[in-house]
This record gives sequence, C-alpha cells and structure tokens, in this order.
Amino acid sequence: MITLVEYDPTWPATFERLRLIYAAALGSTPVVAIEHVGSTAVVGLAAKPVIDIDIVVARPDLAAATEALGSIGFRALGECGVADRRAFEQPEHLPRTHTYLTEAGCLALRNHLAVRDTLRSDPALRAQYAERKRELASSAGDMASYVSGKSAVLRLVLAEAGLTDDELSAIDASNQATIT
Repeated sequence: MITLVEYDPTWPATFERLRLIYAAALGSTPVVAIEHVGSTAVVGLAAKPVIDIDIVVARPDLAAATEALGSIGFRALGECGVADRRAFEQPEHLPRTHTYLTEAGCLALRNHLAVRDTLRSDPALRAQYAERKRELASSAGDMASYVSGKSAVLRLVLAEAGLTDDELSAIDASNQATIT
C-alpha cells in the first residue's frame, strides 16, 4: 500500500528550509534555481509525504554540484533512466526528499515544472489527478503500479501544459525505465 496523506501546509516551509541547506552546501557552485516540485508543491493536493526538489544547474556545473551535495551526506545514484537528471539518496538527518540535480532546460525539469504549474492553475485537472492518486494508493500493490497507474492523467496534465507528442513519448519511456 502506498502512503498518501492530505495536503500538509508545512510542506512549503520544509522545502524552504531544505532550499537554504542546499544553497549553503552548493556555495559558489552556480545554481539556476532550486525548485519545489511534485505533489507537495501543489496546495490542496494529497501526496506521499516526501518533498520533491529539483536543483537546476548548467551542464558544466553538474560535477561540482554533485560533489557539494555529497559534502552534506547525499549519495549520487546517477540518472536512473532519466536523461539529464541525477537522483540522490538523502542523508538520514534531513526530512524525506526526492532530490534531483537537473540540467537547465532538460525535459525532466520541464516535465516536473509543467506538472506542478498546471496542477496549481487547473482545479479540474488537480481534482482528477487527486482522485486517481487516492484510488491507486489504496489498490496499487507496489510503487511501479502506482506510478504507471497515474500516467494517463499525467499525460493529460502535460498535454495541457503544451508538451509535444514526442516529448510525452520520451517522458513515458523515462517513466517506464524508472519503474522496471
């Protein structure tokens, strides 16, 4: 069973605390942005109680940013099937996160921002997505089923955001790679 909780109004403050920790660790490494993404970034949306964060850097700064995150206890996991996005295992001393280092402008980042921004601005899609997540949280036997079960609604969200059919297909392929 997947743990899904109602929206917690402390999530933005938790993100802000993490953003400050990450920014301090990154120090002189040039950072384009540190973005709160995922369902915890959408007011009113039920979510797994895990803060999703994309740290956005230019390609030449990926190695330095990876090293900086390592200095505060993160363990680099690589791309994990998603091009231009590096995943990290978090240190135990921080709140639960999915922390990613993304290349500025990459499809993985545009995917995360499009989902967040569209769900923030479209109450009907947000409600449809929330309903699907609740159904899956109670019925999906594992994370792979949960993720794949959301894909049809997420495709609608991303199409509404203006992603092309080719981009949607690439995202579908990445999602398949990360859950198999």
